[in-house]
Amino acid sequence: MLGACESEPEPEAVKPVAPAFSLQAATFEELPDWQTDQLHLALPALARSCQRLAKQPDDRPLGPDGLAGTVGDWRAACQAINGTAAGDNGALKALLTQEFRPFLVMAGDSDQGLFTGYYEAELKGATFPGGDYSWPIYRKPDDMVTVDLGRFRADLEGERLVGRVEKGRLVPYYTREEIDRGALAGRNLELLWVDDPADSFFLHVQGSGQVVLPDGSRKRIGFAGSNGLPFFAIGRAMIDEGIVSRQDASAQSIMAWLRENPEDGRAMMARNPRFIFFREIDGDGPIGSQGVALEPGRSLAVDPAFLPLGAPLWLDTTWPGTDKPLRRLVVAQDTGNAIKGPVRGDLFWGAGAPALEQAGRMKQKGRYFLLLPKAVAERRELGS
Repeated sequence: MLGACESEPEPEAVKPVAPAFSLQAATFEELPDWQTDQLHLALPALARSCQRLAKQPDDRPLGPDGLAGTVGDWRAACQAINGTAAGDNGALKALLTQEFRPFLVMAGDSDQGLFTGYYEAELKGATFPGGDYSWPIYRKPDDMVTVDLGRFRADLEGERLVGRVEKGRLVPYYTREEIDRGALAGRNLELLWVDDPADSFFLHVQGSGQVVLPDGSRKRIGFAGSNGLPFFAIGRAMIDEGIVSRQDASAQSIMAWLRENPEDGRAMMARNPRFIFFREIDGDGPIGSQGVALEPGRSLAVDPAFLPLGAPLWLDTTWPGTDKPLRRLVVAQDTGNAIKGPVRGDLFWGAGAPALEQAGRMKQKGRYFLLLPKAVAERRELGS
């Protein structure tokens, strides 16, 4: 798994049952390194999530089955967060300990899970093709049709198909290989042109990026849609086929092989039929699933089937590729097809090469604590 955007589908028709989810009441004293984290670095993420909640009605439930109460339960805490001065670590710590209560997240009888990382890709590109800029980044096509199957059969609620109409019939949309061979050419769908097919491929995996233009200016682009086809994890295939070793497998090693073996690399990339379309983003970004700009090192992608978006979490894991503790306050602000299960997270590291260095190597065991507003916590403790 190399990003929050994508995942490899289950090989079986029936998906495995996730371990039972539960919350165990804890105290702030039980949070490792609670006293030493620079909590204020998470304040922008907390504020953005609160601003998102402020636009919603008080009675809207948060999280699966209202796990985190309602929007109204968060009003007081969010008002206090919005009133906290930037950089005031002490004030934020006092606020959190007063307004929230921590709960250890459990998957069955274990609190351990997998934590990976993702980043915002950085590419070199241009607004017109020419020279090295020959790989198009496409806008979402207007002939792409999304079908909500739940409107046809109740047992298919939540299932969707993406395709196009051909001779009066809905057929699958073009594959990556078909698009790379020109299936969309001549339709004025090119948003930008970039110079490296490997960079373009990883942009699709990550789902967002910044393109540096020849004059040094930048354009931020984000996910606008996909062709609806399943994701094929080329990294896993490269390990299984002995192209890279399991020990050395990382985003960096996979990208290096694709560049060093351009012909075989393109064939390998074509094995992933899923294709992503992009849109230009003005202002801060990238934008996570909660609809807010992500904060480097403080935004976490989670499984919304278990955890509420916008909630603070205390992350207890290790730095990428090491045993050094990585413990900090983060906010659940994104999701991803590969992020499944009660204890599973994908940490956003930021943009460019430094972020890739961390995200590409991150595959750590760890756990987290969910912070819930005091009123919600008290209701849980009373069993109501």
